[in-house]
Amino acid sequence: MANYIFGIRPVIEALKSGKEIDKVLVKKNLTGSLVSELYAELKKNGLKAQFVPAERIDKISKANNQGVVAYVSPISYYDLEDLLSEKFDEEKNPLIIILDGVTDVRNFGAISRTAECMGADAIVIPRDNSVRVTEDAIKTSAGALYNIPVCKVENLVDTVILVQQMGLNVVAASEKSYKNLFESDLKQPTAIVMGAEDKGVSQQLIRRIKDVYKIPTSGKTDSLNVSVAAGMFLYEALRQRSE
Repeated sequence: MANYIFGIRPVIEALKSGKEIDKVLVKKNLTGSLVSELYAELKKNGLKAQFVPAERIDKISKANNQGVVAYVSPISYYDLEDLLSEKFDEEKNPLIIILDGVTDVRNFGAISRTAECMGADAIVIPRDNSVRVTEDAIKTSAGALYNIPVCKVENLVDTVILVQQMGLNVVAASEKSYKNLFESDLKQPTAIVMGAEDKGVSQQLIRRIKDVYKIPTSGKTDSLNVSVAAGMFLYEALRQRSE
């Protein structure tokens, strides 16, 4: 089944009905009253149009697309603040993982599968510069993305500040840190931040995180695949919480 909607009016109605829209592609220089209505509806939903050449849209759908294609998420996203409040109300000990700039769908699927297996309560991704929840991601996760809440947020810096204010200790992974993962305390309510393989966790976030840890290694390769590293952090959290 296609995970997109094409045509201006169908996309407007999908937005009005509350469908989970990941992104909307609009042909460059598209104008008209209906297009203005589309932009207004996107603004209401906190979305921005991505302007692309007509050829890109025609490649996705050769039907009468009217220069507009919207990608629909196969899952419903959760509100992070509400989710954490619910966990605390239930006297749970939240464990979430925040992905900063992870764009590879295979890594995302593998992280999601491990996070669900290790008992994490949610995965947090930014709206921009991030992988999307697609059918391929769900397949790579072996269906785990149907079983673990995913929260999409506007700004990761604001999100880190929010979870810190709510009582979570935020830790980040970096091979440049002098602190060892095995020295960490992941028994308390925790958010684990993992960065993209090429850039790592952004400096904007690192400046706001006190506890940054590296995974001890003994080989010559200086870094691990992000999904493997995430799995090691999540397993260490499970190990500590099981003691």
